[in-house]
Amino acid sequence: MILTGYEIHRNIKNGNIHISPFDENLLNTASYDYRLDYQLLEIDDAVVDPKRRTVHRELPFTDDGYVLSPYKTYLANTYEEIGSNHFVPSLIGKSSLGRLGLFLQITADLGNLGAIHKWTLELKAVQPVKIYPLMRIGQVTFWDTQGDKNMRYDGKYAGFSSAKSSEIYKEFTGE
Repeated sequence: MILTGYEIHRNIKNGNIHISPFDENLLNTASYDYRLDYQLLEIDDAVVDPKRRTVHRELPFTDDGYVLSPYKTYLANTYEEIGSNHFVPSLIGKSSLGRLGLFLQITADLGNLGAIHKWTLELKAVQPVKIYPLMRIGQVTFWDTQGDKNMRYDGKYAGFSSAKSSEIYKEFTGE
């Protein structure tokens, strides 16, 4: 079951959902608009190999914005810390940006119960698209769970509050 905007707000007030900073103006009927933070990384490998650590470079990302190029993968993070010990967040892109050719969270939209942090965002442009820090980039929904809510996420991306490159190579290297 997905929470309505009213239920998201109520659960923020009672401490069951964490969004910080929280802005009531970003609530929707069944989601909350999250914003883009000031960090932007570009995957810099000529060929991306899941058996090797990904090389990336940090890009200058100021209030003047940055133009994303096609054929590149970018990582950013949410401005807000988002999460819950009671509900599972799902982060998706805004359809208005998809209509401009910017795709966000195509493969990794589902969060984990107990993960509360700034989320790494995967951005892909199919044509040049300019983005800006603090712009509304996506929406988060919260889903109620059934069963034991004591199982918490403790995976390889736990505890990060900045954009984080893939660590899939660790499955091959044993690191």
